[in-house]
Amino acid sequence: QVRVQESGGGTVQAGGSHRLSCLASGRTFGRTFTSYAIGWFRQSPGKEREFVAAITWSGGRSSVADSVKGRFTISRNDADNTVYLQMNNLKPEDTAIYYCAAVDASYLYLKADDYNYWGQGIQVTVSS
Repeated sequence: QVRVQESGGGTVQAGGSHRLSCLASGRTFGRTFTSYAIGWFRQSPGKEREFVAAITWSGGRSSVADSVKGRFTISRNDADNTVYLQMNNLKPEDTAIYYCAAVDASYLYLKADDYNYWGQGIQVTVSS
């Protein structure tokens, strides 16, 4: 069973920076996380869950949504099985519940339905 858990949520002032962490744990079918990809999604009230960023564990290929490009970056730390979402120049419209998700394929999926494992989500609030 693969588990992912978000941490680092909170309230930030507009224009500020914040970093979210996603800790991946567990194994399935004897495979390690080198065969996985991790994605970040977010959902605000009344809106659908939207793609934010994704990274493959092997090779470190990444993709970032146009809405946050130039402000958000995604990275991983192999040593502690953690993926980070660095958020800079935050805006009130970035306020949402942020979810970490994992998929057992080394591919940059952009749709939430393509991910197998989900965290419970964590609130990020950007105050103006």
